[in-house]
Amino acid sequence: MRPIWRGAISFGLVNIPINVFSAVEDSLLDLDMLDSKDYSNIKFKRVNENTGKEVAYENIVKGYKINNKYVVIEPEDFKRADVKKTETIEILNFVLEKEVDSIYYEHPYYLEPEKSGTKAYSILRDALIASGKVGVASFVMRNKEALAIIKPHGAVLVLNRIRFEEEIKDTKGLKVPSLSKTKTKELDIAKQLIDHLTTKFNISKYKDTYTAKLLQIIKQKAKTGKSPTPPKLKMVHKKGKEEDDLVNILKASLGKRKKAS
Repeated sequence: MRPIWRGAISFGLVNIPINVFSAVEDSLLDLDMLDSKDYSNIKFKRVNENTGKEVAYENIVKGYKINNKYVVIEPEDFKRADVKKTETIEILNFVLEKEVDSIYYEHPYYLEPEKSGTKAYSILRDALIASGKVGVASFVMRNKEALAIIKPHGAVLVLNRIRFEEEIKDTKGLKVPSLSKTKTKELDIAKQLIDHLTTKFNISKYKDTYTAKLLQIIKQKAKTGKSPTPPKLKMVHKKGKEEDDLVNILKASLGKRKKAS
């Protein structure tokens, strides 16, 4: 793996030189965009809007418009805004992990210490394990300030980038039922179903089966030139009141689960 960022973790007066690696990779198939007429590849070009000519990537600069004029931002200007944050992942404080709502989590990264920071890295990692807490950190990556949670993942420290509070949309516009209107009978059966479906979490049990099936279709189409007929999705509809239907469906689900067990 190649590091995507180099800097240091700031922990009190301690600086731990580290390399940052992306911890995830996309499982999507690499699909190309084609012209439907002759299946030629679609290419995107960076074009000067005045001349219509293509501009080489090395000749592109970034700018911010003020009073209908652009102020060009040089690479060093981004560092000048806050040198410390562009080179340091600063741990601001420590919290219990359960206090951080999962809605804030965005992207995980692996942190690897430079040789000179190995001892300090292991001390921070082991102290987090012993305390059961995680670090809340601030840093700048790709010209954008970010918050992050630093926590142990086995022997590796993982930095989970999280969103700022203002980046989470308000839920006021959503039409959802009141928390107080759940029927007791339905709730009891639903809780029983949840109990029967409850297991210890094991991420290795869950696979991206959709991508695998899509790849099968692509391979079959490459051989035969035809797509397979998709199976029809069976939908259960019952007559009667909505409340009765829900109770019956929950009971049927529970019965099916008990049989499977």
